[in-house]
Amino acid sequence: MNDKDLAQIAQRGSSESAVEKQIGCFKKGFPWMKIVGPATPERGIVVLGDEKVKEAVKYVETAEFDGACKFVPASGAASRMFKDMFSGLSRLEGGEDVAPDSPAAKLVSNIEKFAFYSEDLFGGKEDTPEYRKKVLSLLLGPEGLGYGSKPKGVLKFHRYTSSEVRTAIAEHLVEAQSYMRNPDGTCNLVVTISPEHRKLFEDALSEVVPVYEKRYGVRYNVKFTYQDKATDTIAVDMKNRPFRTLDGSLLFRPAGHGALIHNLNAIPYELVSIKNIDNVAHEKLLPTTALYKKVLIGEALMLRDKIFSFLRRFDRVDPSSDESVGLCNEVEKFLDKELCIQIPLAHNNLERVKMLRDKLNRPIRVCGMVRNEGEPGGGPYIIAGKDGATSLQILESVQINKEDNGSREAMSRATHFNPVDLVCCLRDYKGRKFDLLSHVDEEAGFISSKSYEGRELKALELPGLWNGAMSDWNTLFVEVPIETFNPVKTVLDLLRPAHQE
Repeated sequence: MNDKDLAQIAQRGSSESAVEKQIGCFKKGFPWMKIVGPATPERGIVVLGDEKVKEAVKYVETAEFDGACKFVPASGAASRMFKDMFSGLSRLEGGEDVAPDSPAAKLVSNIEKFAFYSEDLFGGKEDTPEYRKKVLSLLLGPEGLGYGSKPKGVLKFHRYTSSEVRTAIAEHLVEAQSYMRNPDGTCNLVVTISPEHRKLFEDALSEVVPVYEKRYGVRYNVKFTYQDKATDTIAVDMKNRPFRTLDGSLLFRPAGHGALIHNLNAIPYELVSIKNIDNVAHEKLLPTTALYKKVLIGEALMLRDKIFSFLRRFDRVDPSSDESVGLCNEVEKFLDKELCIQIPLAHNNLERVKMLRDKLNRPIRVCGMVRNEGEPGGGPYIIAGKDGATSLQILESVQINKEDNGSREAMSRATHFNPVDLVCCLRDYKGRKFDLLSHVDEEAGFISSKSYEGRELKALELPGLWNGAMSDWNTLFVEVPIETFNPVKTVLDLLRPAHQE
């Protein structure tokens, strides 16, 4: 690398050694996950009956914890949400019409059903190419709503009969007050955004925060956080050489949601709920959403207190005593039954105590899992780790070796997928904050194919936030209803019943 490269790297807050390490990842690749089997209701996923649901919710009412917040990844523009609409607009601008069954045609024919529709802007419906072009231009371009370049969080998602219209971030505020309210009446939200979108979010919040605080009797504390540029990773060409732009500069790319482990690590609260910005529904589904979020919170706090109890007992016993042996037996059964953790055989009880304490004294996450009604792929699995112990992990399909018979067979038996609905406990049994960065599996990243300036490149994603970034956590999977999972990946998803009045 030349002096210009080194200056560029330093300006980003990174280092030459970090960049060289990333290039090394491209060259050697990442190891496949060693799958023991899928996590299913038979082993690995807890399915709660009505009484257990009530028990978990009740536990939240009396459990103590040092502050709570909702963590909402909301970076990036919504351009992928409108990919088909850009394609349709390009076709119309070229003098052609869109096919009647195309996504663009479907949006235009249903335009009045979207929360962002107004007759003043879009006019009366017409079945003409000119009208379709007008609608798409006004939806995507700066002369209208400009949704093609705005973040999902500020887009109008839902309309209510009271004439109220809510953005995605507004729905997160409504959700938060229903299940993440602190005893003092505050609701804390930490929202990851891009710096260039800050004013859009501030304007969207200024319209609703005073209204909701009065309506729900709550005080909101919303903090914005950015994905650190220092976590961007270098891109390489197809021969694993640093990719250079036309002006000769190195190309760095955002390293995926795994970079957000730094943002999560900076949160001062003990209890954190994580949910993506686009996974919100019309308020008619809030009772179910809030109920099962409280269930996840209750399960997390019960797991935390059980683990804390074991650790305090370890503090009180002599590791060489019979009492210690009995405690180790109890803890091994607990880890195996509840968390699918089986540890290797120890040489002696002192080594056994250390291994068990290390497994107990880690951050905790309870993850909602939804039954897979389509083709099984990435989701909850039981894997064998480098230390010889098994654990529950969320895997992306790119981490699974589909050439391996055992891995393919495990995928075929998978029953659930990951909706990104987590509750985390970030303090240890002595009240100290965990250093989350020390619990990341650096070998759980991904390499993907992209393009820039018309040329192919390879991009490196850090271990995903709920994948390798949380690899060394104590994990519990709990089944939640499909009604709690309502993501908006394309604009047409807003036509689904969960997003309509």
